[in-house]
Amino acid sequence: MGAFLDKPKMEKHNAHGEGNSLRYGLSSMQGWRVEMEDAHTAVVGLPNGLNAWSFFAVYDGHAGSQVARYCCEHLLEHITSNPDFRGGGGGGGEPSVESVKSGIRTGFLQIDEHMRAISEKKHGADRSGSTAVGVLVSPRHIYFINCGDSRALLSRAGRVHFFTQDHKPSNPLEKERIQNAGGSVMIQRVNGSLAVSRALGDFDYKCVHGKGPTEQLVSPEPEVYEIERSTADEFIILACDGIWDVMANEELCDFVRSRLEVTEDLEKVCNEIVDTCLYKGSRDNMSVVLVCMPGAPKVSPEAVKKEAELDKYLESRVEEIIKKQGEDAPPDLVHVMRTLAAESIPHLPPGGELASKRSIIEAIYNRLNPYRSDDTSGVPGRARPSEASRL
Repeated sequence: MGAFLDKPKMEKHNAHGEGNSLRYGLSSMQGWRVEMEDAHTAVVGLPNGLNAWSFFAVYDGHAGSQVARYCCEHLLEHITSNPDFRGGGGGGGEPSVESVKSGIRTGFLQIDEHMRAISEKKHGADRSGSTAVGVLVSPRHIYFINCGDSRALLSRAGRVHFFTQDHKPSNPLEKERIQNAGGSVMIQRVNGSLAVSRALGDFDYKCVHGKGPTEQLVSPEPEVYEIERSTADEFIILACDGIWDVMANEELCDFVRSRLEVTEDLEKVCNEIVDTCLYKGSRDNMSVVLVCMPGAPKVSPEAVKKEAELDKYLESRVEEIIKKQGEDAPPDLVHVMRTLAAESIPHLPPGGELASKRSIIEAIYNRLNPYRSDDTSGVPGRARPSEASRL
């Protein structure tokens, strides 16, 4: 779905903040797609007496960015302002777990119906849709919210403790709902077209008469999971499928943990995630939000030293490869990467491996190779997606 550019757009949108004993950073990048359709939300301290609560979310739009953009601006309000969230009361006090879960579900259904009404008033139905994955963090609980195939996970005590389940049309319960609504699942897509079975928007798939909003071909109903917070909680990752397409849960957790041991800059960590996924072959928009809890890994002098030694080793190896090839025919960057990929290099970041060092290798290559031209093969943006995925 969607066309691709001749070279990826690697400019990034970044933000960071802290509060409520949390620190967060985020990064989003258009990549190979012709349009950026992702959006995100990061709010530390919520209104209406929920100062100690925070909300983070990633929205992965498709067939346009309108729904994703609207959700990033209004979904939180729909969740926290509906009566179900407060358990039917409008007063103070912390809402119960069941009230929060009910309010989240109601908020999703409300915003979806609201967006449909807006679209119909414009006399040209908006065909875009968006997944939504988020976390609502209270002083005692973490509420994981998922609608679609973006994903959230929690790292606790050095391992993946929890992750949301992707909503794919081929999942048995999702497929059953689709078929009950008169649809089919072909090539793992709803009616052979849409790759997710739950999403906000996508109103072309929500027109079956006699069926409620959660019984349509595509459902706007989120799955909500509540987890009690622990002092062993390290960090939460929210990301669109452009990240998860090329990084498994454990790989990304290991990579983030290793990065947190060498830098406190969460924007930098998130930028490394999206760059690494690009070099691993992701062809989608990419957005990631990293939320660090008090128990997150801290910068380690030993890890910083090993990282510096690794960068120095890579510099020496790139120089050796260029010199070995000869001045008359210096190697292109693809050759350098393939040579390094065939070697056993110690202390590469787990989960990221050589791909996570490609930008550094490129910088070293550009500095050491005086014969390079602007059209050097293999420079990011020149390599095609299929080639990038092999490196």
